This record gives sequence, structure tokens and C-alpha cells, in this order.
Amino acid sequence: MGEQQQVKFPQEVIDEYASLGVDLPALFSAGHLGTRMGVQILEAAADRVVGTMPVEGNTQPYGLLHGGASAVLAETLGSVGSMLHGGASKIAVGVDLNCTHHRGVRSGLVTGVATPVHRGRSTATYEIVISDEEGRRVCTARLTCLLRDVRPGDGAPTEPAGG
Repeated sequence: MGEQQQVKFPQEVIDEYASLGVDLPALFSAGHLGTRMGVQILEAAADRVVGTMPVEGNTQPYGLLHGGASAVLAETLGSVGSMLHGGASKIAVGVDLNCTHHRGVRSGLVTGVATPVHRGRSTATYEIVISDEEGRRVCTARLTCLLRDVRPGDGAPTEPAGG
């Protein structure tokens, strides 16, 4: 399902991570699960994260977009926003996700847009709206992430978790 596109980060975010010796655009991806599902992050900033995912390959037995696939897209986008809000000294960890599925989709690409509802010192909450190619709302999700301090050994994993 396609290769990962270059994510568009605000320059001040790139500079913040670069000052710590981290090449954020080179490091960043949708993660192993997101990559497997074809998630593409198109735009990423603390106040708005946009990504897409194909319906094909992410369906349930009736041929509709799987609700769990929508949840993966939503959690990916909300986590990216939370990570960018927290900055380089914080790790964003999802603690609550809820999804309301409004309509079925059988083909094409869905687009998710994550915007902040709350951005605090210890938590961040994002609303994620997922729409089909006609702009019809497919799913509305809300993700809350805990923002905890980076600890030694909290680098980017080199091996898939559990693998």
C-alpha cells in the first residue's frame, strides 16, 4: 500500500528536534501498523494533523471500511498532534479513544483531520473527523493522550513491538 510520503512539519518543530540531534522528517512515520494499513501523514502540526488511508485492504467481511481501521487512523493522527504539542521533552501515550461510526465506505480513500480540543501540560485531547472522498463524515473520534517526560531509553524503536 504505497510508500510513506514526506510529512510536512512546521519549520520551528523541525528546528526544535534538530537542536536535540533528531532529524524529525527522516525519523517520522505512521508506525509499523499505520504503514501496513497504508496510512499517509500529509500535514503535521500541533494544531492540525491530516492523513489518509485506503479503504481497500482495511475492510471487514461485508466489504465496508473496518471500524478498527478508522480507529487506527484516528489514534495515529491524534497521537502525532499530541506529540507535537508536548514537544521533544515529552512522549504522547494514548489513554482513551472513542469512535462513532456514521456511515459505511466500500472503496477509495478516507481522510482524517485531527484538531485539538484540549492541550495541557500533562494531557492532550484531539477530535479526529474522518471523511470519504465526497467529504461525507464517516467517523468522529476523540483521543486523549498522556504527556509524560522522556526517560532514558525512550528512543525510536528499532524493532516492531512484540515482534
